[in-house]
Amino acid sequence: MHPWTMAETLAEIERRLDAGQFTQHTVVNVAKVVNAQHDPELRAAAASSDVINIDGMGVVWGARLLGDAIPERVAGIDLFLALLGLAEQRGWGVFLLGATTEVLEQTVAVVHKQHPRLAIAGSHHGYFGSDEQPVVEAVARSGAKLLFVAMSSPQKEAFIARWGPQLGVGFVMGVGGSFDVVAGKTRRAPVWMQNAGLEWVFRTWEEPRRMWRRYLSTNARFAWMVVRGVVEHR
Repeated sequence: MHPWTMAETLAEIERRLDAGQFTQHTVVNVAKVVNAQHDPELRAAAASSDVINIDGMGVVWGARLLGDAIPERVAGIDLFLALLGLAEQRGWGVFLLGATTEVLEQTVAVVHKQHPRLAIAGSHHGYFGSDEQPVVEAVARSGAKLLFVAMSSPQKEAFIARWGPQLGVGFVMGVGGSFDVVAGKTRRAPVWMQNAGLEWVFRTWEEPRRMWRRYLSTNARFAWMVVRGVVEHR
């Protein structure tokens, strides 16, 4: 896996879009690494992506301990925001898919305010269950060049892998809870906590009942995976 930096990622996505190459993007964090061990669909979806970024200092540090030179973390939300700016500059339409109707409407309003020249080709909430075909057709009809899917894992990876080029866009990216952040429903950790790998502490503080068990489980399992990998490597 090529360790993309933010600048390299944006340049590669722009190059592929200009060349007419369908591009599937994904980010890898601690939870995804752990869950992929027992979820073959998630593992295959991530492995089949054309551009992969490391989103999470835990994975950056773990990879470095195992001898892989990861130059930097590229957070999914930072790439999402950067791509909105690029799309505005290039005149590319975007489709926003996911979150609740309320969060989605607020996200559209905020994005429109921040990028008044950006063409928002369409939007749709993420609670459509198994009735995916009409949503796929709406995206394809919209004429959007970029699709951002704000759903949780592994749902978003499975959706993207299942439909791929049938979505009719040039680029598709799962952005997790980014719409919640843009809409102001949730907050990001301070930059110093992000850089120190403590974003999980902030999120647990913000949403203790939902997050504590997830982070306790995945972080512990990931730490064990790294320790075992270091021992085996030596």
